[in-house]
Amino acid sequence: MDKSMRIGIHLCNHLMAEAMYQLLVHNGYEHVAMSEGSNGSIPQVLLVDSTTLTHDLLARYPDSKVLLVDTGMEPDKLCATLLSYRIHGMLSPHTELHALKKALTEITEGQIWIDDESFKASLQDTGTLSRLGKGNGITRREREIIACICQGLSNKEIARKLTLSTCTVKAHLNHIFAKVKVTSRSQLMVLANQVLQC
Repeated sequence: MDKSMRIGIHLCNHLMAEAMYQLLVHNGYEHVAMSEGSNGSIPQVLLVDSTTLTHDLLARYPDSKVLLVDTGMEPDKLCATLLSYRIHGMLSPHTELHALKKALTEITEGQIWIDDESFKASLQDTGTLSRLGKGNGITRREREIIACICQGLSNKEIARKLTLSTCTVKAHLNHIFAKVKVTSRSQLMVLANQVLQC
């Protein structure tokens, strides 16, 4: 766990932002800043909520990983948010400290983190994932690649696991993205439950 990572907290609720700041600092994270008080350093991870998450914020920090804190959004709005923005992880309001630490580590290492069981369950129930029905033409190999994406594997790791070249994995991902009309791995993960019939 890299406690020297730079974390920017951009939460609408000041009390929640301050509590998150104190929690992280108390647990040894050395470079934590709230909102605009980031002393000019670019955060590796942005903690945001649905109110503070904007395209302007993401444009200001294009290389930062985004961890969305679910503050009680309706499942449909939450799903729309995940599909509309470049999000690397999501935390439930009930997340325990050990899961927060793991989420920070995982997303800085390029993994995707979704820690909200009620949201995962609602994905299947709401029909939000209908784009991935039987008529989408997803092949068996593409399903295998999607499963690897859901495990947080990189293109290189997928290539090694499936004995493919990295270029072939990239080509498959481009086909998958076009078929299901997504532009990022995190968007694909949101839709993956139905693809993999979970």
